[in-house]
Amino acid sequence: MEEYGKILIIAMPAFLLLIVIEKVYGYFRGNDTAPLMDTVSSLSSGITNATKDVLGISISILTYEWMVSKVAIFSIENTILSYIIAFFVIDFYGYWTHRWSHQINIFWNKHAIHHSSEEFNLGCALRQSISSFVNLFTFLLIPAAFLGVPATIIAIVLPLHLFLQFWYHTRHIGKMGFLEKIIVTPSHHRVHHAINKEYLDKNHGQIFIFWDKWFGTFQEELKETPPVFGITRPAQTWNPIKINFQHLWLLIQDAWRAENWKDKFTIWFKPTGWRPEGFEERYPVYKIEDVYAFEKYNPKHSPFLTYYSIIQLFITLGFVSYLFANVGTIGLPNIFVYGLFIFITIYSQTELMDTNSNAYFFELYRLLFGFGIVFFYGDWFGLNSVILFSNYVLGFYFLASFGFSYYFSTYEFVVYKNASKAINS
Repeated sequence: MEEYGKILIIAMPAFLLLIVIEKVYGYFRGNDTAPLMDTVSSLSSGITNATKDVLGISISILTYEWMVSKVAIFSIENTILSYIIAFFVIDFYGYWTHRWSHQINIFWNKHAIHHSSEEFNLGCALRQSISSFVNLFTFLLIPAAFLGVPATIIAIVLPLHLFLQFWYHTRHIGKMGFLEKIIVTPSHHRVHHAINKEYLDKNHGQIFIFWDKWFGTFQEELKETPPVFGITRPAQTWNPIKINFQHLWLLIQDAWRAENWKDKFTIWFKPTGWRPEGFEERYPVYKIEDVYAFEKYNPKHSPFLTYYSIIQLFITLGFVSYLFANVGTIGLPNIFVYGLFIFITIYSQTELMDTNSNAYFFELYRLLFGFGIVFFYGDWFGLNSVILFSNYVLGFYFLASFGFSYYFSTYEFVVYKNASKAINS
């Protein structure tokens, strides 16, 4: 946990800088593919995922280290070859877990967040799951285990492999010549994120595209068919925590409503989107039918809310950076208290972005939770030793955040909703 937190301290500013560069480049080229609220939502999702990973809130039913001890035929030392083998095996593992996440109902829940943006930009790469608590697919790493690739190498290559998937989430890079035959490019991945019927469930590769060509899931980006992005059952919220569990909640509801016991059990393992017969009529869920004629999610609000949300995002990044840099010092179980505060913060701030008139209730809870931490521990997890009077600064911040949230919720949102009703009538 501590090592991964330190890696993220380095990676986060690099990712943020690239996102800003993409935004500025698109703006000056007249093709801004990164609307501010969408980007803030993506970064908020990245914060929740990174926090979950640093806290280690997941388990593997079958661990790679155990597999190596049981099935290794050879013993490979830490050489360049062992890292190359690990990289290819992890990419093979990534292809199949990615493909099954698209094809099996229960596994789609952990992946829907990544596709939930109706844009396609570098920020989308940070929309990662917090709803995957159990890793069932470690067995796909068995080729590396047979060869005796040490677990330490897998642990190093896994985050590197993940970070290398960041760059191709962009619309500003066209086709890349001969590289299109070898690696996943922005063109390939635009197809993957598209909801056009020609593109659905294609190009699951993460680094190498030849897996898709070998296993029959490859689709080239077509000039005559511009990709349309999102998910066919749109999230219709900026709140990444809600998005992470939307599909699971639908499955739970459908399993409960199903009269046939077979449906109650098999719904989890049916193809993604499958529902019992007649449920679309009895319990309709909005689904995009015409991908070229739907309204992207963008609730009406003032520019002030947009800029306020950006400021809050950077403050939250400060909170997260302090956690990641001091995981070992803060220690157990306090890191979980800190993690809960981060999740409450993201939930509260994105509810405000959704123009939820009850958003200030979540901010009130965050205020009380933040004050409770300071009173219980005496300061903010040792922050007073770094910044004098930090308790007073944090107290003022929590109160100011609640004040702004109350203003938006009880005044601005009401004004905009009344104006919208007047226009529609």
